[in-house]
Amino acid sequence: MATTRDQIQIGGNIFEQRHGKERVRVGRVWRSGDNRYNFVEWNVSISLLSDCVNAYVSADNSDIVATDTMKNTVYVKAKECKEQVSVEEFAIILAKHFTSFYPQVTTAIVKIVEKPWERISMNGQPHDHGFKLGSEKHTTEAIVQKNGSLRVTSGVVGLSLLKTTQSGFEGFIRDQNTILPETRERMLATEVSASWRYQFESLSSINNKPLQFTEKYLRVKKVLVDTFFGPPKEGVYSPSVQATLYDMAKAVLGRFPDISSIHLKMPNIHFLPVNLSSKVNPVIVKFEDDVYLPTDEPHGSIEASLSRPMSKM
Repeated sequence: MATTRDQIQIGGNIFEQRHGKERVRVGRVWRSGDNRYNFVEWNVSISLLSDCVNAYVSADNSDIVATDTMKNTVYVKAKECKEQVSVEEFAIILAKHFTSFYPQVTTAIVKIVEKPWERISMNGQPHDHGFKLGSEKHTTEAIVQKNGSLRVTSGVVGLSLLKTTQSGFEGFIRDQNTILPETRERMLATEVSASWRYQFESLSSINNKPLQFTEKYLRVKKVLVDTFFGPPKEGVYSPSVQATLYDMAKAVLGRFPDISSIHLKMPNIHFLPVNLSSKVNPVIVKFEDDVYLPTDEPHGSIEASLSRPMSKM
């Protein structure tokens, strides 16, 4: 089982340390034989657990992997990927390199955020080399230990979803501080952050199917979106953000047996009904589920995890 803790005892105290490089940005282009271009932009963070305690307690840097070297390694490994790889595959490649190349490195933790460049279409035809910036971002974390144990988590952040009806909130606790009215008709908006962990736990358990993680990411995201909205015509009623969140998590675990757990964070982004009046005109604007004041703060904060038995986030 991959772990992110490495403790030793020094002078009767417990000491933990790690070092790495943050926010290493890299863009990579792959050209296919038919002159079609593929492009990714990644923001890479690396953290190493290693036996370099002497750097802290004895001013001896001989066991330190320089963070500048980590940065350069990102570009070297990107260059070595002659075929297109997913963000998860690249994270594993980097983490595996640091744990196998450096004897003192026991664990490598690589986190990557992929910027959402999307291929454009013109008159219904995908452009060979044109891209536009999308919205939500694909994330991953790969943790590799020297013994070959592996933990891979994929995710999405900034997935903004909104439906204008089929949502309500009733039956909640009411006390002297409650002014929120109960309703069966409201707008529901959120910005989903989701992360899911795969069941495999070693480098040897991963197959070599190209871009398998990218395909799975798109499928998981589709299940999340489809569950939130329901069928195109009738939709699906949401009695609370909590209930919808749970349905989304349950749908992912039900659809993908190789995912062991999922964590969802779904802030309740409020659109407030607009009613305007004055002494002269008591009804300037009367709210009829039509005019809203969009807000982003304060907002409700709802998050939860769902795991299979014996699995861990």
